[in-house]
Amino acid sequence: MGPMTRRQILQRMELPRVEEALRAAERRSSGEIRVSLVPFFWGDVRRAAERAFHRLGMTATRERNGVLIFVVPARRRFAIIGDEGIHARVGQDFWEHVSRLLARHFQAGDFTTGLVEGIREIGERLAVHFPSAGPRDENELPDEVDLGQPV
Repeated sequence: MGPMTRRQILQRMELPRVEEALRAAERRSSGEIRVSLVPFFWGDVRRAAERAFHRLGMTATRERNGVLIFVVPARRRFAIIGDEGIHARVGQDFWEHVSRLLARHFQAGDFTTGLVEGIREIGERLAVHFPSAGPRDENELPDEVDLGQPV
């Protein structure tokens, strides 16, 4: 598969399903999960994900419990970045577990299911460590999928 345009990415991905998974996960936790889908680029995916983490204001959560799933569909590559509050509680093994889950679906070209299941896993872990404050819980970051640039 060659480089995918933004339109092709959107045609192959069910964004409403992904965004509903984000909302469902966040209802159970004070944590914030974002998904960023970016067009094809050649650079280092992890470094680009770290830049996106800052661009999207992910470090601004009160409990430092934001998680970004950064995906380059054209390369079937992704990075998952958890801020220091959540990372301190779940550790590297958890991120590797979620990465294996995503990779399995992405290799088959099923980005939507991979994202929905990854979000569900992250949401369950966030709910354990950062339970929702109920109606008082503030949605600190948007739930929409970011269709940003890689840089």
